[in-house]
Amino acid sequence: MSGHSKWATTKHKKAANDAKRGKEFAKLIKNIEVAARTGGGDPAANPTLDDMIKKAKKASVPNDNIERARKRGSGEEAGGADWQTIMYEGYGPNGVGMLIECLTDNRNRAATEVRTAMTKNGGNMADSGAVSYMFHRKGVAQVPAAGLSEDDILMAVLDAGAEEVNESGEFFEIVSAPEDLSTVRAALEEAGIKVEDADQDFRADVVAPCEEADARKVLRLIDALEDSDDVQNVYTNMELSDAAAAALAED
Repeated sequence: MSGHSKWATTKHKKAANDAKRGKEFAKLIKNIEVAARTGGGDPAANPTLDDMIKKAKKASVPNDNIERARKRGSGEEAGGADWQTIMYEGYGPNGVGMLIECLTDNRNRAATEVRTAMTKNGGNMADSGAVSYMFHRKGVAQVPAAGLSEDDILMAVLDAGAEEVNESGEFFEIVSAPEDLSTVRAALEEAGIKVEDADQDFRADVVAPCEEADARKVLRLIDALEDSDDVQNVYTNMELSDAAAAALAED
């Protein structure tokens, strides 16, 4: 059940360093609106909405913005958009498989922006199913590693449906089936372990090894994709060598 995720470390560091605040706010607000529409506007009865609100607050999104998004999604206020989730598939530099998850109210705009970013940055679009077969949706909980051992984590989550515990820099990540994520989170909290983040993710069964030069090209492509307001998440099967991970961590 143990392993090490170099890409998670890099991704976390990168997000902390260069997240574009305005775009990040907009994406968090959209997630709140969609969660409220899907599961109702009461965070106590809608765990997904509760998680999205906590993430927004952690990112310092103003409370007024959070509350308006919740009300729009639940129908308490008018003005909510008809958000649709669309998943595009493609390949980046070095044959890296990519899933590009969009949340948009304009499918044509989203498709154009994704295609343009891919074309200009060494990527290629792929037919539906050509890439997604290499990935599986997972639940991922992240806890600060300080003061904890892998055994501490394993003891807490072994009977809650956890599949893996990976050391990822300053964090441990606990991987489970998506439907077991809430149980894993509850088990961690019951054991007195702080949960930094809990969300669904896509993990690759087939990886594309990358050295530093190719990894930088992939990261540039991800940046270009995430410049689109419609793109919520980009998942890849890139696996960094130790040397590449060390070089990127120094940026």
